Amino acid sequence: MQQEPRQEPFQESMIEYRPLGVSGLGGLLILIQIGLWFSVIMFLLQINQFTLTILNKEIWEVLTAQDSGYYHPLWAPVIIFEVVFNLLFLVFTVYTMIAFYRKKAILPRLMIIFYSLSFVVGVVDSLLLYQIPIARELEDGSSIWDIARSAIACAIWIPYFRKSERVKNTFVR
Repeated sequence: MQQEPRQEPFQESMIEYRPLGVSGLGGLLILIQIGLWFSVIMFLLQINQFTLTILNKEIWEVLTAQDSGYYHPLWAPVIIFEVVFNLLFLVFTVYTMIAFYRKKAILPRLMIIFYSLSFVVGVVDSLLLYQIPIARELEDGSSIWDIARSAIACAIWIPYFRKSERVKNTFVR
């Protein structure tokens, strides 16, 4: 009786997938990493400087009490909108960073949402603030610059995440 040579069972986990072409977190993805880290730092600073200050009882009452000279009915909704957005978007950005470093296949969609949402919320926030006379008077053009910068980021990075060979080869898990 002749024995057949013993073959090892195929183990998919032992095979490493290596895509053809460029892959990895290099190239333009280095700029994305810097941008994500910068966003987290900016959100933390904004929460520390704006949120904690504006939610101070005295400042809140100056802006939202009807007998105050600075009162406007949109102050409370705008402030709440900004606080909630900043907190949720901070969590979303951290989640996106985790997906980025784990090279998750969902990352391109998360980045498209990241850039699109940043643009849309910037426009909505500016339009709401423009409805408040004192906020309109204090506007120094920075919100228009922020919207333009966000639109440029969308125009560059959304197509990049949709078409880049590096992105397709890197985020596959």
